[in-house]
Amino acid sequence: MSTPTSGRRAALVFIFVTVLVDILAFGLIIPVLPHLVEDLAGGSVSEAAHWTGIFSTTFALIQFVTSPIQGALSDRYGRRPVILASCIGLGADFVLMAIAPTLGWLFVGRVLSAITSASFTTANAYIADVTPPEERAQAFGMIGAAFGLGFILGPALGGFLGGIDLRLPFWFAAVLATVNFAYGLFVLPESLSPDKRSKSITWSSLNPFASLVFFARHKNILGLAVVVFLYNLAHYVYPSVFVLFAEERFAWGPQEVGWTLGVVGIFSVLAQVFIVKRVVGALGERNAIVFGSLCGAVGFAIYGLASTPMLFLAGIPVMALWGVSSPATQSLITRQVAADEQGRTQGALSSLASLTGILGPGLYTTIFAYAISPATPVYAPGAPFVVASALVVLALIAAIVFAPRADRLGSGQAPTDPAIHP
Repeated sequence: MSTPTSGRRAALVFIFVTVLVDILAFGLIIPVLPHLVEDLAGGSVSEAAHWTGIFSTTFALIQFVTSPIQGALSDRYGRRPVILASCIGLGADFVLMAIAPTLGWLFVGRVLSAITSASFTTANAYIADVTPPEERAQAFGMIGAAFGLGFILGPALGGFLGGIDLRLPFWFAAVLATVNFAYGLFVLPESLSPDKRSKSITWSSLNPFASLVFFARHKNILGLAVVVFLYNLAHYVYPSVFVLFAEERFAWGPQEVGWTLGVVGIFSVLAQVFIVKRVVGALGERNAIVFGSLCGAVGFAIYGLASTPMLFLAGIPVMALWGVSSPATQSLITRQVAADEQGRTQGALSSLASLTGILGPGLYTTIFAYAISPATPVYAPGAPFVVASALVVLALIAAIVFAPRADRLGSGQAPTDPAIHP
C-alpha cells in the first residue's frame, strides 16, 4: 500500500512528464511551422511573416480568454478531467495541422491548440493541491525544468524530422500527446477531492477581464500578480527579437542561434533542478524572489550592452539564476489562496501571461526597429533587452513592497493525498 508521500511523488512525476511531453510537442513544430505557413502561402516570405504574426497574436488572445475558463472548470470538476481533455485535444489538433490543406485550416488548428492548452494552468493548480507549502517552490521549479528540457529537445527533434518531411513533426507531436493521454488515463489520480471543489461556476468567473478583477478582490496576492505580469512581459523579449538581434549584432545565423538557445535551456534546467531548492531553503521565498530578480535585471543588461559574442554568452549563467524567482513567486501565491480557488488563481495568472503575449511582441519589435533605424540618435540593437532589464527592476521593487515575509504566512493549506475521486 502506498503512503501519502509516495502517492504525491508519483502524481508529481506524472505532472512533470505531462508538461514535458506537451512542451516537447509544441517545441517540435517551432522550426517547421513558419515554413509550412510559407508553403501554404504560395512561397511568399513576406506573406508567411504576416500570417505567422497573426497566428501568434491569435494564440495569445485565445489563451487570455480560455485560461480562466480552464481554471474554473478544474476548481469545479477536478484537475484530472481538464488535464486529460487537454492531452487528447492537443493530439487531435496536431493531426488537423498535419493534414491541413490550406492556411485557413492551419489557422483553425492553431485556434484549437490555444483552446486545449489547459495542462500548464491546471498542472500548477495540481501541484498546489498535493504539495506542502514549504516544498512548492521546488515543485514549481521542476515544472520550470520540464519547460527547459522541452524547449531544448523539441526544436532539435522537430528540425531533424522536418528535414525528412515538413509535416512529420506534427504527426510525431500528435503521437506524443495521445500517448500522454493514455498514460494519464490509467495513472493520473485526481488531486482535488469533492469536498474541496467549488460549488458552482459563475459567468463572471469565466470572463477573462474578471480574472484580473480576481486579483483586485484578493489584495493579498495583487502585488505578486504584478510581479508575474512584469516577469512575463520581460521574458517576451526572447521570442520577439532574439533572432533578429543576434543577426544584427553578431551576424549569427540559424546554427549559432540554435546552439545559443540550447545553452540557455541547459543552464535554465540546471538552475531549476539544483539551485531553486537550495536558494529558497537558505533565503526564504521572499528573498529568493529578490535575489532572482537582481540576477534577471543584471543578465538582461549584460545581453543588451554586450559588444561581443563572448560578453553576451557570459550573461547566460547570470540569467539562469533569474529562474529562482518564478517558482518562489508561484509558491507564495498558492500559500495565500484557498484550495477551491487554486485553479481560478492559476487561470488568472495564465491570463496575465497571455496578455503579455499580446503586448510584448509589438513592444519589443518596435523598440528594436527604431534602435537600429537611421532615425535613431544612438545605434542600440540591444535596447529591447535593456527595456526588459528595467521591467525586471520594476518587478523587484514590487516584490520588495508586496511579497509577504514568511513570518506573516500561516502554514498554508494541507496538501491532498492524490487518489481517484469521483
